[in-house]
Amino acid sequence: MATAAAVPSVALAQETTAEDAPKEIVVSALRRDQNLQDVPAAVTAFSAETIENAGIEKPLDFINLTSNVNLVETQNSGNAFIIIRGITQARNSEPSVAVVIDGVQQVNPAAFNQELVDIAQIEVLKGPQGGLYGRNAIGGAIIITSQKPTDEFSGSIKAGIDNGFGWNVRAGISGPLSDTVKYRVSGSYRDTKGYLPNTFLKEDADPVKDLSLRGNLLFEPGNGWTADFRASYAKLETQALYFNIVNDVNDVSLPIRVNNRGINNRDIVNVAAKFAYEGDGFTATSITSYDTVKEILTGDAFDFRPVNESFLFRPANSPFGFGLGFGIDIAQSQYLNVKAVSQEIRIESPKNDKLFWMFGGYFIDTARFISTGNLVDFGQGVVPVYRSPSTSPSSPQQTFLADSQNNYAWAVFGNLGYEFSDQIRVDGSLRYDRDKRVNTTLTPTAFLPNVPGFPQGATGQKRRATFDDLQPKVTLTYQPSDDVTLYGGYSRGFRSGGFNQTGVGGVASSNNIVGVSDLFKDETASTFEAGVKTRLLDRKLTLNAAVYSTISKNSYFFVFLAANSTQNLGNVPKTKIQGFEIEANFRPTSDIQLNAAAGYTFSEIKEFPDASAIGNEAPLISRYTYNLGAQYTPQLTDTLDGLFRVDYRRTGKTWWEPFNTTVRQPVDLVDVRAGVNSDSWSMAAFASNLFNETYNAEFSPGGFVFKARPRIYGLEASYKF
Repeated sequence: MATAAAVPSVALAQETTAEDAPKEIVVSALRRDQNLQDVPAAVTAFSAETIENAGIEKPLDFINLTSNVNLVETQNSGNAFIIIRGITQARNSEPSVAVVIDGVQQVNPAAFNQELVDIAQIEVLKGPQGGLYGRNAIGGAIIITSQKPTDEFSGSIKAGIDNGFGWNVRAGISGPLSDTVKYRVSGSYRDTKGYLPNTFLKEDADPVKDLSLRGNLLFEPGNGWTADFRASYAKLETQALYFNIVNDVNDVSLPIRVNNRGINNRDIVNVAAKFAYEGDGFTATSITSYDTVKEILTGDAFDFRPVNESFLFRPANSPFGFGLGFGIDIAQSQYLNVKAVSQEIRIESPKNDKLFWMFGGYFIDTARFISTGNLVDFGQGVVPVYRSPSTSPSSPQQTFLADSQNNYAWAVFGNLGYEFSDQIRVDGSLRYDRDKRVNTTLTPTAFLPNVPGFPQGATGQKRRATFDDLQPKVTLTYQPSDDVTLYGGYSRGFRSGGFNQTGVGGVASSNNIVGVSDLFKDETASTFEAGVKTRLLDRKLTLNAAVYSTISKNSYFFVFLAANSTQNLGNVPKTKIQGFEIEANFRPTSDIQLNAAAGYTFSEIKEFPDASAIGNEAPLISRYTYNLGAQYTPQLTDTLDGLFRVDYRRTGKTWWEPFNTTVRQPVDLVDVRAGVNSDSWSMAAFASNLFNETYNAEFSPGGFVFKARPRIYGLEASYKF
């Protein structure tokens, strides 16, 4: 079947030849076009056919089909953490993976978790790829390619319903405007009342209204020139911050009972222009991008109970348990506004030359504003707070922090590859990144933390830091036959450091929390990897394996400081990560696909400010992932084909913070789809989390758990013209 692991896409995207052998997908993960089984790296690729058959509509859908890769969804839509081979992400951090959409690198992780609309191909590349994709490719890269404008007028529409009760629609049209200009316009809209009940408000806690629009103009005037203009807009309205407080991450007994439904509204805009010129012996490319992300969220705060039951409100002798008896509760508001302009210029050789070379430069200028704070909750709702503290008498400000960050980063890079013979090839890349960051304190003086023994912050105070590093990558490839690829090499990834909000170092110290200061350091990951890819049984079976060993320095961990409602990053000075992946994909006939995969990750904290954490598992890492899948696509009539598909995913034990105070037991998920389709229309029934596995998607220090989605099922139909 079409799912699973580091190299499943020999099955994932297969078409068939006259001899009924699979035709491989072509990927560009290493900046040149290659058949997937010939790529000297662990890559999972999903074709347009697989995206449709598997019902891939959001990042979690394809990540759950990929071994040794996890996505943790929590708190709000902008917080979705990718973990690849133990390289983790946390709130407000730089991402752990470079996400490249149509050649443009996504600049803000808050924009990653959104609807996937009109997608032609997805590639997941594992292991540090900084030499190829930049400073945030420390864990890998995700390459997303949209459908291209067509030479003839065409279109499609797809609609569905689910048990939310929810409905969604996707549509697009494409065609020529002239002999040299083509266009493509697509969009989606999703509306659901939700799936997780809030028993206090007697409504679901996770309703969603999500609009996504995309447009593309492609100019091909000839003489080697092309110009590609793209724009996208996404608007999300949902809710957030519906936590429970428990000691054990496996405790799912508590219902959601927040008294503030709150909001989680996010707007994303991207405009990009790509110009390319193909000359004699080279191609020059320029990519310019402008991005904005705005997100406001409000909701309950600790301990996420109705006002009169909350810890702050209830007295010591309350029937709801011991409390402080203040007679008030608190809520919270957070606002994020990020604007970025980026530019990349590169020149490269023809992709099929024995000597491949590419050189270029990149810069990005980012302006980021963030405010966080607690508000007094009288049970009258909570007001959103943007750049200034609340003055509303129904929801007055209790704590407030605001900072702006101006980040300027640039890089130069080069790649060389040489094919010494049909069997041996060597590839090398080197990139230098330099990030200059300036943080300006915008918190009014009255709200700045004042902790004895720590410097007092001041409104208008500027903090500066520069982070830089080299990112080399070397790979040796040996192909003793057309059906065997052996590879091995070394790579180093880099992720910039940054600033926590002003004064949190003192607050953390006063609460006996180690590893957290006003500044968090940059992270590096050095990895040795070796792998083998094989085709067997007349290429009906692919069997692949990879092993790796990584030393991570200054990886991130997350700390929530309830005292001032701030989300902060600390550093783990040194972690050792080792693991392996094994994948098998079998296609005995043109209409049957089977796959199996296993990925293991072993981590150990080698250095930490508190010695009791040394030897523990690193935060957010799962011990293993298993994937099993089957797909059957029989021909039912001369014009109708069937689709029967099942995917099973088991995620092993997962640790959440450096002290390993709790570990989530393995989670088992099953997704199924069944339907019929013709050349122009299709109908299908689907269910995700078929057996309604109940588990917490995340655990944060302090006992905060966020519930995962239960079973979702529904029907959908599509028509193409």
